[in-house]
Parts: sequence; structure tokens; C-alpha cells
Amino acid sequence: MSDELNYLAARAARGLLNRRAFLGRAAALGVTATMANTLLASAVRAAGPKAGGTLTMGLGGGESTNSLDPGLDASQVPFMYMSTMGNMLTTVDPMGNLEASLAESWDSSPDAITWTFKIRKGVEFHNGATMTVDDVVKTLQRHSDKNSKSGALGIMQGIADLKADGDNLVVTLKTANADLPYLMADYHLIMQPGGGIDKPDAGIFTGAYKLKTFEPGVRVVMEKNPNYWDSSVGHFDTVEMLVINDATARNAALQSGQVQMVNQVEPKVADLLKRGKNITVAAAAGHGIYVFNMFCDTAPFDNNDLRMALKLAIDREEMVKKILAGYGTVGNDMPVNASYPLFDDTIPQRTYDPEAAAAAYKKSGHSGSILLRTADAAFPGAIDAAALYQQSAKKAGITLEIKREPNDGYWNDVWNKQPFSASYWGGRATQDQMYSTAYLSTADWNDTRFKDPKFDALLMQGRAELDQTKRKAIYSEMGHIMRDTGGLICPMFNNFIAAYRNDKIEGWLDNPNQDMMNGLAAVKCWAA
Repeated sequence: MSDELNYLAARAARGLLNRRAFLGRAAALGVTATMANTLLASAVRAAGPKAGGTLTMGLGGGESTNSLDPGLDASQVPFMYMSTMGNMLTTVDPMGNLEASLAESWDSSPDAITWTFKIRKGVEFHNGATMTVDDVVKTLQRHSDKNSKSGALGIMQGIADLKADGDNLVVTLKTANADLPYLMADYHLIMQPGGGIDKPDAGIFTGAYKLKTFEPGVRVVMEKNPNYWDSSVGHFDTVEMLVINDATARNAALQSGQVQMVNQVEPKVADLLKRGKNITVAAAAGHGIYVFNMFCDTAPFDNNDLRMALKLAIDREEMVKKILAGYGTVGNDMPVNASYPLFDDTIPQRTYDPEAAAAAYKKSGHSGSILLRTADAAFPGAIDAAALYQQSAKKAGITLEIKREPNDGYWNDVWNKQPFSASYWGGRATQDQMYSTAYLSTADWNDTRFKDPKFDALLMQGRAELDQTKRKAIYSEMGHIMRDTGGLICPMFNNFIAAYRNDKIEGWLDNPNQDMMNGLAAVKCWAA
């Protein structure tokens, strides 16, 4: 309750929520009017965004192959600069609630098949052109094209028709989906002039900052967009993102003052880093997962007995303790946890069982070593996690050969290309969005090649089910299927750990939806 109230007070202090609405929400949370007013007064004193200055960020998760095409956004640095320069129709707040962005409002037909989004007027692209409903239609159409290679293709496949109706976007679905407004918050669906069809990597968007310098794998520089439609954010004159993939170098840059903010703080050094002068370490628990992916259609991982052996041969508790240093929780070989509203916590938790792993391994008939590819870029601590996995698997008679791949090019050459590799997911706002993006048979980002007709059918059924109790039961069945037959080994859910200099930066608000305030740290923070 306190986290939600603090968040609401911060929004009210910045004029994003009126006082009456704040007091009403506070009362609903059981807080007295006196206490609520005191909290609001403190937030107002602390708010006061200051305009100007330069924010320099040190970020891990960047490569020379990074693009300005939002559909190809696959790692943390592109996620950050795209979130800083672009907008989707909707966004998700730290409490998991939908917020308006380029869509001012939305509603649906009673059967949740036809959705109408009122598109915000007066929004300009960075080239000075006014955004139209047609731009919105074409952007969504581009990401729906099976040849687009967009990371949003999986969630867009449920759309039957897109059209403009005056100032409105009308979306007709193949089947009902009560989560559609959440799907429109997917970070790939950034609006572009003409939908980006002619030049998807032009780097022209609608966000609070516009592109100045783009050196993929090195740095990205952006300058304030003076015509941005939301004057309450975008306080810096300039935002510079330096790609610093080495965690030690990132931390050193923060400590020395070379940068004011870093992402992907390794859990094992988080407590040490926070002891530094003027440094705040922020950790937000949410949907993020650190995983090992097996291709279900590629030998030897096309054998479910072998997949089960590898799932049973990983010591999850040890990984949470040694890799996450307590900044996370154990996973259960599916990409959802209790942070999702319709999660079924009665699904049995898988535990390390070397004897059962050995039996499943013997049943699979496999012999010889199994190659696991990893890199520092896969997730913080990925190299050490692979070594721990190797040790725990050895006790089950399974030999893992670890290959350390180069960081640069990992997300182009290894992830979703090689049959057994380390990876991470930032998670999504709803189970439907997560499953549609990465585990639907036809999803372009199906990085385990998991293709199960029953699972697909249940996903479609879940979208169309408006009764939440029945929908939860459907997702529970899907969770069982993935846990027991999928190619995902999910040992842990990670907190998103970032750090910033509190003598230079103000305005930080934890957001469990994704790394770095859901990618909006540069947009919502300001100079101290």
C-alpha cells in the first residue's frame, strides 16, 4: 500500500493527478485525510522538476548491430533509447495500471472484439509533421506483417482489421481480447511517420527527445524535443547513453561521476555499491526472468525426457542465492510469477533433483556433452550462472560444455539462433502478452521453438474469456503445459537493479515492469 500511495503522491505533486483524485485513492487505501495531505505536501516539496542539464547514462546491453527500427529492439540499450525517443498508444504505470499516451482513451464493444482508441491531437513527429490516425494504422500494420521480423508480431496476429475513423483508431480482433490496450503498450509499437514502412530505421518518432548522434554499440545522443506533447516530462537538454557492457566499468563510471545513472547492476555488488557516497541503488521486483532456452525442434532438445532432465538438474535456490544475492526469486520453468494478476500459485514448484534428472537423462537415451552458449550480455552474472548449472548437472551425470560467446553480436548471432543458450526477458504486462510474444507457435520471437497446438488453442481461448476466474484456470493449464513440456528453463526471476547519483539526479520512481523505470528514466528524471 505504501508504494502505491507514494507513487500517487509523486504524480499529484507533479500535476499528473488532481488533489481530489489523490485523496480519494488514499481514502480507498485506508489512509486518513490528514496523513494523505501530509504525504502530498512532502511530495510537493520534493517534486519541483528542474529543467536543463545533461544526463549521461552508462548502459549494458548494447551492440554494434543495434538498429533504429523499433521492431528489431531486442536488448537493453535499444529498449532505452527507443523508450526515450518514442511513444506507444498506451503505457503501464508502476502499479500495473494502464495510462494514456498517444491514445487519450479507449473502449470496446461488449464482446471485446472491436476496440476504439481516441488518438491524441496535436502530436508532432521529430521532423515537424503532425501525427495522424493514418500513421498509427500504418505503424500497427507494419508490425502485423509476417515479413516484418517485429518483436511484436506474436501479439499482433490476433488483429483482423485496422482502420481510421475520424480521430479514432478502430481495431477489430479475430477473437475477443480484454487485454488489447495492454498489448498496445508493447515497446516495439512506437509510432512512426507513415508507419515506418518506407524507412523503418529513420529514427523519427514522437518522444520527449529526438536523435542527434547514433553510434551503435558506442553511444546514442538525444536532445530535448521542444514541441513534445507532454510538458510534464523531458527535463534535460541532452541525454547521452554510453554503451558500457562491462559491469565493473559501468560501476566505476558511476562512482567517478563520468555517468550519473547505470543499469544492470550485478546483484553480488549491489550492497557494496550502495555504500558509495551519493549513490542510490534501486531494485524493483517484477516480471524479469533469467533463463536458459532449448529449441524444442532441434536435436537433442526435441526429446522431452532430455528437456526434463535439464530442468531437474538446475539448482534454483543456489542461483537465487549466489547469482541474484537475494535480489530475486526462484522460477518454475514458465515465464510468469505472482506479479501477474492471474497467476496460479498452486502449480507445484520444481526443485533441484539430481536423481530424478539422472533417470530422465537415462530415459532420453542421450550420451555425450551438451553445448550451452552464454555471454556477459545474456544477463548480469550469466557466466557464473552457467558454471553453477554445469556443476549441478554434473551431479546428475549430465555434462554441460560451456561456450562463452562475444558480447557484441550475441543478440543477433546466438539468441534465437542457437539451440541452447542463456537469455533474459523483461516480462510483459499480462500473461497473454508474454505468451503471445514468445511462446505462441507462430511468434517471431519464439526463442524455444515451442509449438504446441493445445497451448495455442488455450491462448486463443483465454483471450476470448471475459470471466476472470475461468481465464485464470486457462492460464493455469497453460502454465502446466509449458512447465512440463516447454523448452524454457527458468531458474530465477530477477529484480531490475539500477543505480544513480542522488547528488545529480532526482525524480526516480521504481517501476517493476522493466529495467530503468520501464525505460523512462531519462524521460521522467531531472537534474538535482
